[in-house]
Amino acid sequence: MRTLALVLGGVSAGGLVALLALGGTRSQAQGTPQPSDSNFVAVISDTGSLRGPRQPIFFRHDLHAGELKLQCQYCHYSVAVSTEPGIPSVQTCMGCHLVIGGNTASHKAEIKKVRDSWNTKKPIEWVRVHYLARHAHFPHQRHIKVLGPNACTTCHGDVTRMPQVFKVNNINNMGFCITCHVERKVSRDCTVCHY
Repeated sequence: MRTLALVLGGVSAGGLVALLALGGTRSQAQGTPQPSDSNFVAVISDTGSLRGPRQPIFFRHDLHAGELKLQCQYCHYSVAVSTEPGIPSVQTCMGCHLVIGGNTASHKAEIKKVRDSWNTKKPIEWVRVHYLARHAHFPHQRHIKVLGPNACTTCHGDVTRMPQVFKVNNINNMGFCITCHVERKVSRDCTVCHY
């Protein structure tokens, strides 16, 4: 019991929420993921059939951000203070997965990959999904501040319904950015993004 208390003492608030959420029952079925408030995550056995690049670990955004309702900023913690959102470190994953081992064979297999990365001190080499041209700057912290809690969905789509993240909008097309700026009546001066 003391060991469990020590382990739980190291779990962050978001990890504790996830741990408590996993205590409930979850129905699973083959097919398309249902809305995130339905407490349902589809069983997916072949990630090759999903949109977006295959990742070294099948990280389920529809489970973490959708069903468990973890905020984007829990994992992408630097997004509100940095120009880059940052890819979460294995240490962030282990905040929860020290105690959460998964409840299906496929979840356990993917969590084992995270734990193996942690134990061998080898970072996970994620495949980048979203690219921005080098001559353009997109300070994430400014956009998060202005657009608020739903800022991420503006460019990245509703990741709470994506088993595997894929590119929803062509963020590398200047027209996408200009349209957003026009709709919100903010500056379209070239030097805002090109400096």
